[in-house]
Amino acid sequence: MVRTTGPHRLVLASASPRRLELLAQVGIVPDRIAPADIDETPLRREEAGPLAKRLALGKAEAVAPAQGDDWLLAADTVVGLGRRILGKPENAAEARRFLSMLSGRRHRVYGGVTVISPTGKISRRLVVTTVSFKRLEAAEIDSYLDGGEWEGKAGGYAIQGHAGAFIRGINGSYFNVVGLPLYETLSLLRGSGFVVPVASTPE
Repeated sequence: MVRTTGPHRLVLASASPRRLELLAQVGIVPDRIAPADIDETPLRREEAGPLAKRLALGKAEAVAPAQGDDWLLAADTVVGLGRRILGKPENAAEARRFLSMLSGRRHRVYGGVTVISPTGKISRRLVVTTVSFKRLEAAEIDSYLDGGEWEGKAGGYAIQGHAGAFIRGINGSYFNVVGLPLYETLSLLRGSGFVVPVASTPE
């Protein structure tokens, strides 16, 4: 594990434990966590992809004034079903509605990532992953909701948890669905001049 001290310090503009775990998986421990408090309401007629990209940039820009000489990383994950945006459900009833909509269908998970270097250079990426759900029985949805895993999850599910049993197939980055597309994130960091631990450097 490499903590990003010295001239290559990293600030993560997110309190998501999943993003912290994914970064730790590739040997990166942010020096500071600075969650960004921004309005995540979609704009009129805004679709899921542009929303994810805009929110990642908005989070980065919200934290940037206190960035100092550090690198800044921000990300956002949005689930899109056709033109519908499935955010984080406010309650179990909404989570049930989301899961019922996803049942037996394919949907897309959009991951927006923004990196701001100490010089102010902004690098952005939008990653798209297609996920196919099996047809869910009412009892399966009930059981999943009872476990509480849906809370705070875009689309009302966590692929890395019990909802993994709902997944028929995936096309694209698995880590994007979890909350942070690792390959693309590390590529952005390297491209901005951040020294990524050798073991986690994408080829």
